[in-house]
Amino acid sequence: MRIGILGAGNMADALGTQWAAAGHEVMVSGRDPGRSAERAAHMTAQAAGTGGVPAGGVSGEVRSGSFAEVAGFGDVVVVAVREAGLVDTLRAAGPALRGKPLIDVTNGAAPDRYDPTRPLAHLIADLTGGHVVKGFNLCHVDVWRLTPPVFDGRPLAVPLCGDDPAAMDAARTLVADLGCTPVNGGGLARAMQLEATAAFMIGLWFGGADAQAVLPPLPSSGEHQPA
Repeated sequence: MRIGILGAGNMADALGTQWAAAGHEVMVSGRDPGRSAERAAHMTAQAAGTGGVPAGGVSGEVRSGSFAEVAGFGDVVVVAVREAGLVDTLRAAGPALRGKPLIDVTNGAAPDRYDPTRPLAHLIADLTGGHVVKGFNLCHVDVWRLTPPVFDGRPLAVPLCGDDPAAMDAARTLVADLGCTPVNGGGLARAMQLEATAAFMIGLWFGGADAQAVLPPLPSSGEHQPA
């Protein structure tokens, strides 16, 4: 799969390196072309040294380009920029995002000021006309560097919210390629709840609480439908 990543920061690095190690072709973009090129070279080297065995046995290449080049390159495009630069980045990416699977990994800049009436996933969908899937926004960037993210013997579960079946399938593939378990979180209308969950949990983590301990395990969660 060709994966374009709008952004060349830590999330782009962590996720993109893992996907390159799994055999995908990756292109990243940032505001500074020189730094983006350096990031891409670093990711290529890291992906080749992970020790994983991707499909086909060869790690994918990581390259860099402009926002518009990344938008045109990717079969799937990941939106991994800070909230403050989101609108300008999407405008720079241009019309190539229309109708394309877009994976939105963003969170609000300040968890304590998250506005549920202005979900970022819906803003991305409105500005681009792309098929947005919200996901990968509940964990610190260092979690995505783990190979794989497994805690107490359980692979990390990654909830995904989106409406387009093909975009959801692509997102599930990318989750599985990290060694994680994709979870259907419902349609894009529920992305606001996923963003709000991140804002709430991040606030607990910042305060030093073990946010994972807030919820009981499945057998103690009452009656439910089998998975």
